[in-house]
Amino acid sequence: MDKLLITYGTRPFAQRLGKLLSTIFTCHYASCEQIPSILLKGDYRQIPTAVNPTFAHELLKLCLDEGYTHVLPLGKSELQPLNETRVLFEEYGITVLLPKRPDVCYILENPPSSLTIHVVKEGNDIFTGQNLVDSSLSGAFVLADEGEEAALCMV
Repeated sequence: MDKLLITYGTRPFAQRLGKLLSTIFTCHYASCEQIPSILLKGDYRQIPTAVNPTFAHELLKLCLDEGYTHVLPLGKSELQPLNETRVLFEEYGITVLLPKRPDVCYILENPPSSLTIHVVKEGNDIFTGQNLVDSSLSGAFVLADEGEEAALCMV
């Protein structure tokens, strides 16, 4: 089973996504926020904040060291540095589930649990393979009722 690293992993939304995705990935969590030391011995990893100039490289090193094949960033501040270094991750076979143009996406922060979240990779639902949105979109999304518009879900 592929390994997925979800950032902002101590937040309820990240936990919800981890539970949803646990049927197809081995899910682990990372956060720049304080993590209790007991959790660091399990499925949690400490990472620097996204404003740190070495953020993307340290995240890549973590992925390589621990064998993560996918990263699902949930912090708005992570969008730019990870989008700028996406090619580097891809060179090592790591998929960053992030829109190619996050600056043009509507962002929905902390979506309520009543909304259906779709995790997509290059526009296709990660569970069914069904095309849901434009192929330039990857990440966690909520779709409009008509299905024509999507909002990127972040913490």
